[in-house]
Amino acid sequence: MDLILFALIVGIVSLIFAAFLARNVLKQDAGTPEMIEISDAIQEGAMAFLNREYKMLIGFVVIVSAVIAATIGIETALTFVIGAFASALAGNIGMRVATKSNARTANACREGLGAGLKIAFSSGAVMGLAVVGLGLLGVSGMYYIFGDPAVLFGFGFGASSIALFARVGGGIYTKAADVGADLVGKVEKGIPEDDPRNPAVIADNVGDNVGDVAGMGADLFESYVSSIIATMAIGLAAYLAGDMGPDAMVLPLLLAGVGIISSIIGTFFVGVGNDANLSAAMNKGIYASAVFMAIMAYVVVMVVLGDVGVFYATIVGLIAGILIGLSTEYYTSPDRAPVQRIAESSQTGAGTNIIRGMSVSMHSTLPPIIVVCLAIILAHHFAGLYGVAIAAVGMLSTLGITLAADTYGPVADNAAGIAEMARMGPEIRERAEALDAVGNTTAAIGKGFAIGSAALTALALFSAYRMVIGLETIDVTKPSVIAGVFIGGMLPFLFSAITMESVGKAAFQIVNEVRRQFKEIPGLMEGTAKPDYVKCIDVSTVVALREMGVPGMLAIAVPLAVGMILGPEALGGLLVGAIVTGFLLAIMMANAGGAWDNAKKYIEAGNLGGKGTKTHAAAVIGDTVGDPFKDTSGPSLNILIKLMGIVALVFAPLFI
Repeated sequence: MDLILFALIVGIVSLIFAAFLARNVLKQDAGTPEMIEISDAIQEGAMAFLNREYKMLIGFVVIVSAVIAATIGIETALTFVIGAFASALAGNIGMRVATKSNARTANACREGLGAGLKIAFSSGAVMGLAVVGLGLLGVSGMYYIFGDPAVLFGFGFGASSIALFARVGGGIYTKAADVGADLVGKVEKGIPEDDPRNPAVIADNVGDNVGDVAGMGADLFESYVSSIIATMAIGLAAYLAGDMGPDAMVLPLLLAGVGIISSIIGTFFVGVGNDANLSAAMNKGIYASAVFMAIMAYVVVMVVLGDVGVFYATIVGLIAGILIGLSTEYYTSPDRAPVQRIAESSQTGAGTNIIRGMSVSMHSTLPPIIVVCLAIILAHHFAGLYGVAIAAVGMLSTLGITLAADTYGPVADNAAGIAEMARMGPEIRERAEALDAVGNTTAAIGKGFAIGSAALTALALFSAYRMVIGLETIDVTKPSVIAGVFIGGMLPFLFSAITMESVGKAAFQIVNEVRRQFKEIPGLMEGTAKPDYVKCIDVSTVVALREMGVPGMLAIAVPLAVGMILGPEALGGLLVGAIVTGFLLAIMMANAGGAWDNAKKYIEAGNLGGKGTKTHAAAVIGDTVGDPFKDTSGPSLNILIKLMGIVALVFAPLFI
């Protein structure tokens, strides 16, 4: 129990440090009254969406917890409710701070890039440390109370459920607003991005937060806790089999704890002068965290288990996460050949832009697959199935700082928008755009990291399911298992189709609303009248919340149906099929969207003719296609493959 107390204390320390950072950020000057007004509008829109979403999800949580209590047990139902609450709270905290940091970041750019980076990254660190702090506190607290890893499956289920709805709902919202703003504003009216004349501009900035802050936070919160829970379950099975000691169950909590300490240390390495390389500044913190994590992990593993193979498996996961991030950076950075080739292909129209972008995205699946395959083989070699699960914990151990770099992106994006809307001048706008350009890359890397961690976490959940259900092997020659594999392989495609169609429906309504306002509000195009921002926010909110239900229920209903009708072995086949196609499709979609977005920004930076050219118009179309890829369907697939695994674990007693 002393070891669990260590995890509890570190979780509390993480939340205290997050509060300290939030206090420092909120003490900064938010700028002029106009900047504050814009920032307040973004925050009000974001919180209105989140509050309406959470009200809808309360009913879902009540119904599902009642079903779990009746079929599985009251303890699992209780942990389900706590997991759902913790996931929602993590997203809420992060978004509140992020939406208050945007104007402060823009105002800090008056001093220079270094000052702007400090505020944007600190606000991101609040999100990162809140996620890992709540995650570790929740899992270790539940284990301290109940002492049974099986009960914790409910906690993971609650976190996964909220994460999926937050990701899907936020993704539909943000991309509907973004596509609507771009198609009418940039393409039809020829006005700049974030132009205050665009009625959808505030909705677009709101979307950055509900999708890439609250949504991403809930996504990685779920990965974080699920990887720990799955490893604890596998550790319990190994202990009962006599292969490992009882501390194998507690080790994931300890590794997560030292990972939080490493992340906090890493934040002190992020800082630059006003002319320094911003990407290098953040990478410095991430790499420093990884080094400290490796050192502390060795000490913890050797003291607790005395098994150097487990340490090697942890490092395999840690390195795999960094390599997947580097691969994503290569395929989505405007400074790299793949994105520049997409930009060059835009010179002959949108068709060739899309063809090249699809080619790049499909090619980009190769490095992450090689990395994950090597990670699985090496981790298993060093420590068996426990090693594969511990590799997932290792990959997510420094999530506190990795998520900070990712959340930095939407804060910097909002700051650039405020600089434009508040007319802060070309110099400040240029600095804010420099922060935003790095934010696009960090966001893409964050999505790549989330996908990679989802693959290893889903594999850990699958291994835990196989142990809980008592399956030595899964016979792929059985018709029911083959059917399960095909159903699982199809689900990511069906899920993506539904979510992309939802974005299309919502964007259709936003486009028509923006066109209506330009047509019916006299002086809007001339800048003498003010658009109705609230109407666009409301349209996006209503459609997003209406459309998020079907894909969310699909992820729960199908595994239950397959398990009940075709049996537990067929459900295992479903999980395998979903992991394979879901992982590949998620990588392809996330990298396609990131590459198309940065190809557009590469042209907007003055290359290949710059803004206002046919080349730029073609790149905008490509970016529009990529928006639901990278911010709605692709990221949601991470949660889909993990949620189905946790559903299988929670309801496993019903399938036996």
